[in-house]
Amino acid sequence: MDGMTKRHGTQQYLHLIGVRELPRLTSPFDPGYDPLTVEAHLAQSAHLMASLKISMACWLIADEATTRRKIAAARAHGVPTVTGGGPFEVAAAQGQLEAYLDLCAELGVTRIECGEGFTHLAGEPGAIVRRAHARGLAVQFELGKKHEGPFTEASLREALSLGRVWLDAGAEQLVVEARESARGVGAFGDDGSLRFEYVEPFAELFGLGRVIFEAPTKASQFAFLEHFGPQVQLGNVRLEELLRVEIFRRGLHSDAFALPNLRPAHP
Repeated sequence: MDGMTKRHGTQQYLHLIGVRELPRLTSPFDPGYDPLTVEAHLAQSAHLMASLKISMACWLIADEATTRRKIAAARAHGVPTVTGGGPFEVAAAQGQLEAYLDLCAELGVTRIECGEGFTHLAGEPGAIVRRAHARGLAVQFELGKKHEGPFTEASLREALSLGRVWLDAGAEQLVVEARESARGVGAFGDDGSLRFEYVEPFAELFGLGRVIFEAPTKASQFAFLEHFGPQVQLGNVRLEELLRVEIFRRGLHSDAFALPNLRPAHP
């Protein structure tokens, strides 16, 4: 190195070019990767993860030692783990919610996701949250149906009302359903377009700090960030797509650099 060259780490360099510092705002999901892959992603990006969703129901049928290994790796990196809503719904429908909560607590999961995406939940939200909290489990609730198409005005009102009930019952956050397709579900039309009139009410009523919008595709991820800016919380982002989401959030992606609400401030 000659006398004119200064050394900068990546964080120092990001500061020099005006990239804003942000809290962890993306909750990626593990769709069933092997433990080595999950551990490698945690080593690379744990500082960017608000939480890590452990697959859908895949963790229930995988070798239990590998599930425990992934949960332990997340904990070692300071990343809370959350189970998907599907296993909760199946457990409740089968009358085995107590056993499900016991299992999640024993495995060391941080948070469970509750929902009524494909079943009708008979239990009272407050009682369910209390049973989870008694086992040291936090709760989030997923809003929206998996098989009934995009929101309508009526189903949107119902989802907003249900969200208030679960927050009042003690749930920490709400998740807006988009499945793995972001097409023909929740706020997404059959062509995959994001209907902002169906997402803004969640942000206005609950605040961006209480709502996670599922954004499983590149188009959906960019649409939320372009519309709400860098503070929006995103979920259902595949682990291998996390860094792309985060460079877009920070205005380091070519498409985001041109947007006033994402472009880094000029130093």
